[in-house]
Amino acid sequence: MSYPTDRPATWFVTGASRGIGLELVRQLLHRGDAVAATTRSAQRLRDGLGDGADLSRLLTLEIDLADQEQVTAAVAAARERFGGVDVVVNNAGYGFLAAVEEVTDAEARRMFDVQIFGVWNVLRAVLPHLRAAGSGHVINVSSILGLTTFPGWGLYSAGKFALEGLTGSLAAEMADFGVRVNLVEPGYTRTDFLRPSSLGLPAAAVDGYQAIREMTDAHLAMPGTQLGDPVKVAAAIIEIAVRGDAPLHQLLGSDSVGLARDRLTALAADVQAGQRLAVTTDIG
Repeated sequence: MSYPTDRPATWFVTGASRGIGLELVRQLLHRGDAVAATTRSAQRLRDGLGDGADLSRLLTLEIDLADQEQVTAAVAAARERFGGVDVVVNNAGYGFLAAVEEVTDAEARRMFDVQIFGVWNVLRAVLPHLRAAGSGHVINVSSILGLTTFPGWGLYSAGKFALEGLTGSLAAEMADFGVRVNLVEPGYTRTDFLRPSSLGLPAAAVDGYQAIREMTDAHLAMPGTQLGDPVKVAAAIIEIAVRGDAPLHQLLGSDSVGLARDRLTALAADVQAGQRLAVTTDIG
């Protein structure tokens, strides 16, 4: 069992002050669950929830996910306040649009600090308690760009591809301990993900990537037109935890389903096209 049926659940949610994370916290509080929410700005989280929100079951944790000590202390604070943690949602992240050549070392490390090392810090802090309890649920928020790639999204996809690999191994490791693990892979969702305040851009553009500049401009004009509904995405994440029967890879959004199918077709074609050479490298 990963989700308690005899009491409200306690959730630990990262990246909770905007977008899907904020909507998830809002719905969880409305359900009567308890939420430990990490954010870089507690004020932004409270403002986002609005004056009508019941904050009595909310623990706001203003931390840097890249700092292991801060993360460990945050998990300890959540357990002390609520008596434990049932569901962990690693949601923190941001977009970045640039050619691979344009990404600096600092920009790449900053992205991985959030999308991989921050997640790893949370997992190191919470998994011993979930294993000891013999229950719990980890939901890692990836993206359709963790399964496929586009020009200009190399850094973001690199982080999400790494998260997919980490999560697949984690799911197998946790199976014998009664801890469920899922990935969610949304398509374009109508949040502020593509707004200038949330989307990372290269410190210095390189001549020759006009197509990426045009794509960046198109994406910056996209907010308000994305297909995905953040309210429905948050509700789907809750359903994944409550039902406990979702596949490891849970796509969200019809655009995500379409792109995943295209990727499967392309991968199958690559396997077929490369098979003759592949089988020549065995010993003997």
